[in-house]
Amino acid sequence: MSLWSRISEALAALSKGESLTDVFDRLRAQPDRTVGFAIAVIALGAKMAKADGQVTRDEVTAFREVFQIARADEAGAARVFNMARTDVAGYEEYALRIQRMFASDTKALTDLMEGLFHIAMADGFYHPNEDQFLENVATIFELPIAEFHSLRARFVPDAVPDPYMVLGVSPDMPYKEMRAAWRKLVRETHPDAMFARGVPEEAIKLAEKRMIDINRAWEEISSARV
Repeated sequence: MSLWSRISEALAALSKGESLTDVFDRLRAQPDRTVGFAIAVIALGAKMAKADGQVTRDEVTAFREVFQIARADEAGAARVFNMARTDVAGYEEYALRIQRMFASDTKALTDLMEGLFHIAMADGFYHPNEDQFLENVATIFELPIAEFHSLRARFVPDAVPDPYMVLGVSPDMPYKEMRAAWRKLVRETHPDAMFARGVPEEAIKLAEKRMIDINRAWEEISSARV
C-alpha cells in the first residue's frame, strides 16, 4: 500500500467528524510514523503558506519536490493541504500535537522543520512572517535555538552560511570534536536513519541538500585548519 493510500485511510475518520488534530493524536499511538510525518509537513506547510498571505505555485511545487507526489496521489495530498488551510485550529495546536507524536525522537522533528524551510524558500523569498512562524514552531517542538539557527543558515541565502553554525559547533571547539559532530550529522542524514525516524521514502530527498550542506561546511572548516 502506498504512502498516500495509507494517508487516505487515516483521513477517512474525518468524514465522521474528527479534526486533523484528532488524527494526529490517533497516529501518535501507531508504530509507523511515516503517515504522521507526511500529514504533519503538509498541514503545517498549509498553515505557513498563509503566513505570508498567499499560496504560490512554487510552494505547491515544493511539496511535490519533498514528497515526489505521483499524479494519482495529488488529490489526497491536496485534501490534506486544503483541510489544514481552512481548519479553525491554529498552527500552534498542530505543532503541539506533532511534538507529542515525535517526542521520543526529536531528530524527526528536525527533519520536519527541514521540509518546512524548503517550502518557505520555494518562492525565493523568506518572508518575516514565515521566519516568525518557523521560529514559533521550533519553540513548540522544543528544538534548541542553535539548531533552528543552523537550519536557517542553510536554507536562507541572506548571507554566506557560517560553516560552524551549519554543523552546530563553535570555532573554539577542539578539531576532533568538530569532526565527530560532522560524522554524527552524516550518519543521521543517511536515508536508512531517516526512514527509521519515520521520514517517508517519498521524502528522503530532504537528505540530499542536507548532506551537501554539511559536507561543504566541513570542507570549509577542515581546509582552514590545514
